[in-house]
Amino acid sequence: FLLSHQQGMIFEKMRICSMPQFVRFMHDLWPLKEDPDVVVTDLYYGTIPVKLYQPNVPSCVPRPGIVFYHGGGGVIGTLKTHHVICCHLSKKSGSVVLSVGYRSPPQHKFPVGMRDCISATIHFLKSLNVYGVDPDRVVVCGDSVGGGMAIVVCQKLLGCPDLPTIRAQILIYANFQALDFQSPSYQQNRNIPLLSRNFAFYCWHLYLDINPSWKSTIMKGAHLPAEIWEKYRKWLGAENIPERFKKRSYRAMTPEPVNEAAYLETNIVLDLMNSPLLAEDEVMSRLPEACIVSCEYDLLRDNSLLLKKRLEDLGVPVTWHHMDDGFHGVLSTLDMGYLQFPCSVRILNAILHFLNEL
Repeated sequence: FLLSHQQGMIFEKMRICSMPQFVRFMHDLWPLKEDPDVVVTDLYYGTIPVKLYQPNVPSCVPRPGIVFYHGGGGVIGTLKTHHVICCHLSKKSGSVVLSVGYRSPPQHKFPVGMRDCISATIHFLKSLNVYGVDPDRVVVCGDSVGGGMAIVVCQKLLGCPDLPTIRAQILIYANFQALDFQSPSYQQNRNIPLLSRNFAFYCWHLYLDINPSWKSTIMKGAHLPAEIWEKYRKWLGAENIPERFKKRSYRAMTPEPVNEAAYLETNIVLDLMNSPLLAEDEVMSRLPEACIVSCEYDLLRDNSLLLKKRLEDLGVPVTWHHMDDGFHGVLSTLDMGYLQFPCSVRILNAILHFLNEL
């Protein structure tokens, strides 16, 4: 990944192609690993590509269903990059897994990808009998930006009378807010692969179609007025993060005075489809129970901690797994032989245990 990322940045500067296009092209060159225990079918829901994973054993009762939204910063992930994860989920939990191939930048900016995820989920929920899925056991799941998409889907589909109710949400080192780049984990893990702060900002500006020249303004918190920061401090403030996560090289920072031009161009970050953590209590309190996975050496770690506290305060059941040796993207090392990290298996086992307990 790191090599293809660097090569992609070179090609982008030479105006040969964009970095995301090159990285996705390189990912998709690798043949997919086949698993005889899983039947994989490529489908289209309208114009949205999806992959359907079904256990290759008969079942006399309806199976659980999982709708999976892949990570990749909203710009570099594909159906193929998360194929192995979906195979494991289907095989080891006996579930029908639908992986959504939402459209990505540079061709498609926000909110195209998010709308694809919502549309594909609705299509799946209306087709459960076709796939032999139990309507009482449908779970949404995602890693990184896909985890944020999962909670947005839950929020958008709350109370839809013609759709089955989503049973639970599995959120793996996910992103739930696009405002604050100065939380403890953003400071502590700013230079750690596979998600440095610079790369996160690159994905952020590309996905949201925001000019990258605002980077220094945004990093100082000057892209939002003081009243916005004060309004959401009750949910985003570092005081909501346990002290043990602030011991490693963290310094509290006060946002600088607002740059009005920056605010006019960047206030799309307040859209709840970008920052579902900002949804009102009436919405958050009705969300399904959650399994949240966080990693210590992850830029986005604090997003999981903030969401965990918010849901628990509102009485939503939360199962939390924190990987002290984990880093962003580690689950994708499954089946990579010597490059596989032990905590990737622990994350998978934690997810499977959660699914089996539903």
